[in-house]
Amino acid sequence: MANLRDVRLRMRAITQTLQVTKAMNLISTAKLRKGRRVLEDTEPYFTRIQKSMFDILSGAGNVQSGFLKAREPGDSYHTAVVVITSDKGLAGGYNANVFREVMELCDKVKNPILILIGAIGQRYFVHTPYLILENFSFRSQMPTVENAKEIADYLISQFEWGMFDEVHIVYTHMYSTIKLLPTVRKILPLDLARRKEELSKAEGQDRVDLRFEFLPSADEVFNTLVPLYINGIVYGALVEAYVSEQSARMAAMDEASKSAEDMLANLQISYNRARQAGITQEMSEIISGSAAQNK
Repeated sequence: MANLRDVRLRMRAITQTLQVTKAMNLISTAKLRKGRRVLEDTEPYFTRIQKSMFDILSGAGNVQSGFLKAREPGDSYHTAVVVITSDKGLAGGYNANVFREVMELCDKVKNPILILIGAIGQRYFVHTPYLILENFSFRSQMPTVENAKEIADYLISQFEWGMFDEVHIVYTHMYSTIKLLPTVRKILPLDLARRKEELSKAEGQDRVDLRFEFLPSADEVFNTLVPLYINGIVYGALVEAYVSEQSARMAAMDEASKSAEDMLANLQISYNRARQAGITQEMSEIISGSAAQNK
């Protein structure tokens, strides 16, 4: 009886866990669909800004802007690494893959400084030797343009002030629901050749250099567009990381649910065997007692 009681308790605990994992799976699925829809709706706007910046750079000649000037690497040269992780766990290897990519990047760049987005990243990198300059957390909510603007304004102000000399952002890109890869993107200073390559890849053809007249000047128009462009990159990375997190959590909860169901099936077999053995033992005792009484 004690064995049967233990099996029942284990089955009850696993059943409760299974209910939680299935509920989290459904929640992550709904958040994933919403996130992908938001990303698809906002992507054309920020892509247009990126094209406009390229048109200015390619058509206006030498644009004078602090966002384009690469600084000479020296002892005072610092690299900002913006790391996007989640605020909650139970997402499989989602955060661990980002951590690995960040550590590899920090080994390559000069004097890395970390700017963290997400509570899980803060808990991890606080135990590393790298300096944490700032930490943002949005409590696992859908990222908004205002959230991205707050981060972008901070990056731009610190870059212009000279706190760091280049900026990289590390986030998870969702190629598909089963292919989630951490991605590194350099956002400051701006690289014309790289932007042209990205635009050509996105359009499926070479980007043609165009000539425009800008008022009041190409420099002022360009410097006005740069904050919008950085805001777009940060927002796109935040939403991309958000949908990747939901996809990873959905897959993790699906695997957890399958494991729980397998455990329940095995426990059910053990429970039936123990129960049958108990019944058989009781019947044997009754028959033995009856036989002894007849004698």
